[in-house]
Parts: sequence; C-alpha cells; structure tokens
Amino acid sequence: MKFLSLIFLSTLVDYYVGLHIAKTNNPKKKKLLLWVSLSTNLGLLGFFKYQNFFIENFTSAFSLFGQDIKASGLNIVLPVGISFYTLQTLSYTIDIYKGKIAPIKDFIAFASFVSFFPQLVAGPIERGKNLIPQFCSPRKFTYNRAVDGMRQILWGLFCKLVIADNCAVYVNDIYTNYLDYSGSTLLLGAVLFSFQIYGDFSGYSHIAIGTANLFGFKLMRNFAYPFFSQDTAELWRRWHISLTTWFRDYIYLPLAMRGRRGSNLIKIRDVFVVFMITGFWHGASWTYIFWGALNAIYVLPSVLLKRNRNVDIIAQGKLFPSLKQLVNIILTFMLFTFACILFRSSSIAQAFDYIREIFSPSLFDLPEVQPKKLILIIALFTLFEWVNKERLYAFANVDKIKNLFLRWSMYLVTIGFIFYFMAEQQRFIYFQF
Repeated sequence: MKFLSLIFLSTLVDYYVGLHIAKTNNPKKKKLLLWVSLSTNLGLLGFFKYQNFFIENFTSAFSLFGQDIKASGLNIVLPVGISFYTLQTLSYTIDIYKGKIAPIKDFIAFASFVSFFPQLVAGPIERGKNLIPQFCSPRKFTYNRAVDGMRQILWGLFCKLVIADNCAVYVNDIYTNYLDYSGSTLLLGAVLFSFQIYGDFSGYSHIAIGTANLFGFKLMRNFAYPFFSQDTAELWRRWHISLTTWFRDYIYLPLAMRGRRGSNLIKIRDVFVVFMITGFWHGASWTYIFWGALNAIYVLPSVLLKRNRNVDIIAQGKLFPSLKQLVNIILTFMLFTFACILFRSSSIAQAFDYIREIFSPSLFDLPEVQPKKLILIIALFTLFEWVNKERLYAFANVDKIKNLFLRWSMYLVTIGFIFYFMAEQQRFIYFQF
C-alpha cells in the first residue's frame, strides 16, 4: 500500500504541475514548476534506488584518507516499476514545458497513463502524446487486433519461457562458479546471457504490447531485432527503444543543441554523459556505470565519423546477408556480449576476473557445459527471427498463412515448445530496475 502512495504522489504532483505550467506565461514560474516535478520524481527515485549506493561510496571515499565514518545503509525495498513510471511521467511535464503537448484535465485519464498495468513494471516507457489520447477516445473491440495481441503474447511467452529461462539455468551456474570453469565455458555463459536478457526483456515487451492490444491500446515498439545490427549505435536504436529514445530526446539532444558548434570533445562528453546515466538508471552499482561507459566507447566511432545508421531492414527482400553485413552483425553481437559481462556481474572485481579467465589458455578447450538442445533452439529462434525480420515481431507473419490447419499448427507447435522446454521459472530481469 505504501508503494501505491508513491505512484499516487508522482501522479498528483505532475497532474497539477502540468496544468499550472500551461496556465502561466511567466518563464521563471514555468521553470520553477518544472523543477517541482523533477525534484519530486527524481527525489523519490534517488531515495529508494540510490541512497545506499551513495552512502557506501561516501564512507569508502573518506576511508581512503584514513577517516573511518560509521554509516550504514537503510533496509529499503525498491518499489517495482519506479524507474519506468518516473521517466514516463517526467516526459509529460517536460513536453508541456516545451509546448509540445497540452495538459489533460481528466485526472483519471492521466492517472491511467501513469499506471497503465501492462507496461507499468518494465515498459515500454510511453509518452503522453501517444498514450493519453487513447484513454480519452472510445475504443471498440476488433477481432483482428485481439488476435494479433494474442499472437504477440504467445511469442513473448516463447521468448521468456523457452529462450530466457533455459539460458538462465546455465548462466546462473556459470556466473556463480566462474572460477571453476574454463575460458570456453565462460564465453558460452556470456553468449547465453545475451540471449537470456534479450528473450527476457523483449518477451516482456511483447506480452505487454499484446495485452494492451486486447484492451484496444497501441503501445510503441520496444525491440526491432537488435542482434541483426551492424554496429553498436544501430543496436541501441533497436534495443529498448522506448528508453533509448527517452534519453535521446530529453538528455542527449538538449546537450547537443547547446554544444552544436563545439569540438569533438563536446560530442564525446555528451555521449559519455548519456550512456553513463543510462547505466546508472539500470542500477545503483559501478558495474552498470562501467557498462554504460563501455557502450559509449563502442558508439563514439559512429558519432564522430557521422556514420549513424537508420533502423533499416537489413538485407531487405533477401534470404542471406552479404559477407560484410554478416561480419558486422557477429562483431556487434560479440561487443554487446562482452559489455554484458559487466551488466551481469555482481561487482567490478568479478567482471574483471571473469574476463581474465575467458582469455586464458582454456579458451580453446571444449566447454564443460554443453547445452546442445538449447543451442539448437537458439539457432532456430535466431533463424526464425531473421526470416521474419521485415515484420514488427517474428510471429506476426502467421496471419498471412491462409490455410487454417497450417496456421493453427504453428500456434499449437509453439505452445507445445513452451510446455515441453520451459525451465524452472525465473523472475523477469528488468523487474529489479
């Protein structure tokens, strides 16, 4: 109940802030009202998510100078979804401040926008201009839209229960006992974690979008086949799209506008600021900050050389990519996998130990863990996504099968895979953020 009061407070503050920003013509008062929204929402997020992190690092910093400060963190439970709905409601007040949208007077509609249950816990992070009007207009049940929603839910369940949860069984064991395994096994564990987090997070997004469809709401796309990217900058345009576009629109672009005539050092600063904030948003740990910094390094060549790719369909209309495209895809995936070691590790020390063990002579040994069935399933999963890469999601093409028997066979086979191959239930990774 106390966590419900937090989201209610954010909702109440931003509802009235939005109304009063629109009413006043005084720039100073507008800015003051915006700061009320920012301080309230970020203050709550900072207290519940980052307080212990700052306390621990504060005491550690003083201990370096021989000052032993006694300070202990508080036993605080992180409210589920606070990182997501904080950004969602902040985008509303910022957009009103910038004159991009008008405030809504219907409090129930605004409260529904902030707390819409399918995407509340782990996104997509919606914008007011997209979702709020849907609460204010009548909705009618349509059979085709409902079927598409059920189809996307089914694909999301496959991604989560078959891909992510099976990978988690091996990943948890390998990362827990990484000192006992060879470099080749650790590399396998890192690759499996990449598929785990992709299946886990994209699976949730598919389920959320599909569920919203059943109720007549259209949520934004959150994943666009990121593992078919040709560089890391493109991958970030395809991965967790609602988050990356949020940081682009509200942090990176304002910074870039201020330094649009600046040097490459300004551009480097902006990229590092955005990605380190992105990392810190994921969790109160140095591993996430280092993960963000590493991704900034990956992205910098595309920014400095002005080679940012649009999210185009790779090898459109073709079954096979070119050799250059294939090499770029594999290299980008491996860079992503390497960065994810930081993301998955419990500490910087563990991450460095894990990486050091990978590049030991045992890298060329056969892995002690050989999940042959899982590797085959992942290969088929990747192939299925590649064949359907021109669709919004991989399972969307089933509606084009005219033969009723074949179409239902696809559904039943997928359901059979889920029940036969699903592993021990694992919580969604992004629930912790």
